[in-house]
Amino acid sequence: MEAGVRSSSLVRTMEDRRKLEGHRERLRQKFLDRGIDALTDEELLELLLTLGTPRKDCKPMAREAIKRFGSLRQVLEAPSEQLLEIRGIGPKNSLALKLIHGVARRFLENRLERMPYRLGSSKEVFDYLYHSMRDLKREVFKVLFLDSQNRILRVEDMFQGTLTSSAVYPREVIRRALELHAAGMILVHNHPSGDPKPSQDDLRITKQILAAARVMGMRVLDHLVIGEGVYSSLAEMGHIQRFETELDLHGLP
Repeated sequence: MEAGVRSSSLVRTMEDRRKLEGHRERLRQKFLDRGIDALTDEELLELLLTLGTPRKDCKPMAREAIKRFGSLRQVLEAPSEQLLEIRGIGPKNSLALKLIHGVARRFLENRLERMPYRLGSSKEVFDYLYHSMRDLKREVFKVLFLDSQNRILRVEDMFQGTLTSSAVYPREVIRRALELHAAGMILVHNHPSGDPKPSQDDLRITKQILAAARVMGMRVLDHLVIGEGVYSSLAEMGHIQRFETELDLHGLP
């Protein structure tokens, strides 16, 4: 009798394992055939979790993690201690997720550093910086300093707090650009409200820095305003070109 129970339990275990492998293989094939956009956040997370525990059913923990954090991006950005609170997620799973997130960030950073900035490159800058700026509770003003080929030399935080034209100092930006032997720059700051629409102060700050940069033979290529999952590019909106034209016609303010 006892041997029969063990045999029945073994059969069920083997059947469960075959079902699990079949489900996992279907997900892999779906990814290979149709690409990453064909998978939901939950399905992608499930596949990522299997890297840490390949023999374990990762579907329940993926579902619970998405339910708690809201999206794949938020799961990847969650602290390890919070990930470990999800039932079934262990240190190996957490390590795999953090490694993947770090690799993705390194990839974006390397691609950005090697790619000359041009009109239309703002999406790559947004993708790179959004990870570090999306949850900031106050405004942070960053500058991407560029070489003569418009490649990124350095990304630095310059100012924090409520950013008005009286709180951002163009001379400090230009001084740092000279120290780095930069030929140009991209300005970036966030709106904690989530609305990326440029304010009048944003426009004034941009024009002031652009004017100061021209005196030193440098260029301001763009100013990105980052909101909640969206951004505005002052270059793509035509403001940078408008400011340059105004300075050509009327001189420095």
